[in-house]
Amino acid sequence: MKILFASSEAVPFAKTGGLGDVVGSLPLALQGKDIDVRVVIPKYKTIAEKYRKQMRWIKSIRVPVGWRNQFCGIETLEYRGITFYFIDNEYYFKREGQPYEYYGHYDDGERYAFFCRSILEILPHIDFKPDILHCHDWQTGMVSALLKAHYSQNSFYENIKTVFTIHNLKYQGLFPHGVLGDLLGLGKEYFTQEGVEYYYNVSYMKGGLNFSDYITTVSPTYAEEIQHPYYGEGLEGVLFAKRHQLMGIINGIDTEEYHPETDDYLFERYTIETIENKVMNKLKLQKKLHLPINKAVPMMAIVSRLVEQKGLDLVEYVLEEILQLDLQLVILGTGDNKYHQIFSNMARKHPDKVSANIFFDNTVAHQIYGASDLFLMPSLFEPCGLGQLIALHYGSIPIVRETGGLKDTVQSYNEETKEGNGFSFTNYNAHDMLYTIKRAVGFYHNREVWGRLIENAMKTDVSWKTSADKYKALYRQLLNQ
Repeated sequence: MKILFASSEAVPFAKTGGLGDVVGSLPLALQGKDIDVRVVIPKYKTIAEKYRKQMRWIKSIRVPVGWRNQFCGIETLEYRGITFYFIDNEYYFKREGQPYEYYGHYDDGERYAFFCRSILEILPHIDFKPDILHCHDWQTGMVSALLKAHYSQNSFYENIKTVFTIHNLKYQGLFPHGVLGDLLGLGKEYFTQEGVEYYYNVSYMKGGLNFSDYITTVSPTYAEEIQHPYYGEGLEGVLFAKRHQLMGIINGIDTEEYHPETDDYLFERYTIETIENKVMNKLKLQKKLHLPINKAVPMMAIVSRLVEQKGLDLVEYVLEEILQLDLQLVILGTGDNKYHQIFSNMARKHPDKVSANIFFDNTVAHQIYGASDLFLMPSLFEPCGLGQLIALHYGSIPIVRETGGLKDTVQSYNEETKEGNGFSFTNYNAHDMLYTIKRAVGFYHNREVWGRLIENAMKTDVSWKTSADKYKALYRQLLNQ
């Protein structure tokens, strides 16, 4: 099988969130003797120079974007055994900062219309005809619609199947209806509820949902949730109608990058058998962050985008009560200025209890996973979540709300059966969260229970193996139809 992943980002070249992690790591798990997986992404200016120097030029072509014909350079490199292709156009992608915003800017509509069309246009030129195009999130949502509209009569494309994965339904790529003809070259027959129309705008996400052969999302619970109004972002009707072509497959993590036994970022490496070394990570991180050095006090971590989706309004509401507990709180991340101020103020007010690190640094992130005892992730909604998976692998016990992938991966500890790898609460309620934090802190001081929790957490399979097998089965099913 030949599979081409199409995405706006992939680690290590570009990353704004979990999408980049998934597209960087899932192909590694899929690649094997019976499957050839490759990846295409834009060539952003922000890609590290060491990778840019390794890229090999293939050729340049012209790509139609509505009435325009735009330059498209095709470059390639191999990384960890996976072939990556890069779409080069300096007008669209040679920019500073994040690859894109999420606010419906017409400019992003044009950039990713070009990218979607380029994905299809480069295929005859790269000596790789995929059996399946596996597209990810709104930035590649229009690939399936364009394939149907512009290429269905071309024999080269006629047997190519499409899979579309929703990583976060909230971000849909909504643009004024004029982009339909001006950028995508599509007629008004596509501007319908069965097409790409969404409240008088064009939804690139809806293009992926309505025109792909199969839809996946990143956890079984999220696949169920998004068929209902609370989580469906206005697309619940489409998703319910497509439910027989919709599957939730939980994400994994790259266990080569995230592995406490081999992690070079940690102060001290450790395994389940040498778990006492985890305490050394806490003591050294306490020193680094200027917190009181005390191995007996539990350290609770938040490593996250600092936005409302992550449940931080719950944390804000009971933060003073949390800090009355015998614990230290370590925060790492950036996001909304509101939360920057809240956590920074608390760190100034309680310097012996709170370390607010309002930035993102990969080394510090690894060190926090290795040092922390508890990992707080009380999300309003969470398609999958990677933070809790990494935390489990490092023996940092998750405290989560039961939604999406958090519900699928964290089982609340049961005193009677001794089963469970974390703590959870159901209702989106600050005091339910506070009660759960208190429960976890109470168990922390019971060394027998805590040792069992760490063992349960670290034995949880958070790799891609099982999920990769499910994707392979889905691909085979599609090709046999």
